[in-house]
Amino acid sequence: MQTLQFEHGNYPQMFDDLLRAQVPDLEMVVYRCMDGEYPARAGECDAYLITGSKFGVNDGLPWVDVLEDFIRQLWEHRMPLVGICFGHQLMAKALGGEVGKSVKGWGVGVSFNQVVMRKNWMDPWQEKLDLIVSHQDQVIRLPAHADVLISSIFCPYYVVQYGQHFMSVQGHPEFCKDYSRALMDLRNGAIPDARLREGQASLSAAVDADVMMRWMFNFLAQASRTDMSG
Repeated sequence: MQTLQFEHGNYPQMFDDLLRAQVPDLEMVVYRCMDGEYPARAGECDAYLITGSKFGVNDGLPWVDVLEDFIRQLWEHRMPLVGICFGHQLMAKALGGEVGKSVKGWGVGVSFNQVVMRKNWMDPWQEKLDLIVSHQDQVIRLPAHADVLISSIFCPYYVVQYGQHFMSVQGHPEFCKDYSRALMDLRNGAIPDARLREGQASLSAAVDADVMMRWMFNFLAQASRTDMSG
């Protein structure tokens, strides 16, 4: 994993590059929750993003429990939040949903998904959203206040919105195909061979990472305006 970080950067670096393409003067603060770093209060930042993680939301780690509690604080204070993969799952769990191992096994490579509920922040509009994934866990029971926006047979709760301020996605818009390929190579043996071959083959498909990043920015901008007017 250290080699992958050296070649591709860590998750905050990946998002920093992509978000600055949308907002060049963005001020991004990174909190390393696994090292005990958290915002002092919910309003410390204008909006929040929880990235993916090599750890699972059900691993019983103390820092995950603290982060889960902070998510509930953000919900109570109506602070804008987007979650990615691990963040997507922890948001659902924090609000009363359930996360567990997918009965379909590992999700790797490119996932192919359909928009089932359109929102006005989905601009530019398209009816599908195909992204790179890498996960065993997924949301298996939704909490209250959840609207499923994008879905697939493999992952029914792929993009979810809660109220006007929380939105999350199971896929990784920050992953490039080379990173996905290297991650699958690293997990060779842990992932069944047939699934690995499917995942590697799927990387020939186009992905909608740029669209998802634009949608994320649109959502956070709209949620911030809603918070100021609320």
